[in-house]
Amino acid sequence: MDKRNALRAGAVSATVTLMMLMSSPAMAYARDDGDDPGSGLSVGETLGLFVFLPLVAFAVIAGLAGLPYGKGKKK
Repeated sequence: MDKRNALRAGAVSATVTLMMLMSSPAMAYARDDGDDPGSGLSVGETLGLFVFLPLVAFAVIAGLAGLPYGKGKKK
């Protein structure tokens, strides 16, 4: 039974790896005619976009989710 599970896990991981390799862009580093990457982000913009904005979104969602429980009747 263990041999069958190991074989199945190996087949699944090989299939997933093959699918990820096939779905990657073929010439990602080659510049294209219509490619216009624009300017990069500064450190502050990067931190704001990828750190502070998700934290604020999490706090808002957590606050809205906990709102119904905050004003219940206490006995």
